[in-house]
Amino acid sequence: MIELKTLQAYFESDSVFVSDHAAKRFRERGLRIRDVRNAVQSGEIIEQYPDDYPYPSCLILGTSSNGEKIHVVMSDEGTASRIITAYFPDKDKWSDDFRTRREISK
Repeated sequence: MIELKTLQAYFESDSVFVSDHAAKRFRERGLRIRDVRNAVQSGEIIEQYPDDYPYPSCLILGTSSNGEKIHVVMSDEGTASRIITAYFPDKDKWSDDFRTRREISK
């Protein structure tokens, strides 16, 4: 199980890397690395993905540097972390507090 304090420590030791996919999405979504860092520092892990390949990852709910709620997906690679993606959660797909996925009606 990934611990938030471990991911925060990776930021402090400059051991967080941004995947090419994440960097592209940051630009498309108007996010900056300081937004992601703030979310990790202020946030909480809301989902764990222990079976992700090649490393376990998790979903963090936090706030951007200007106070907007964002989701960040990060891996724990043992001595470092990688930001897989970050986005502003869609109100149609998430509960009002952005912690729980809404049921998809068929």
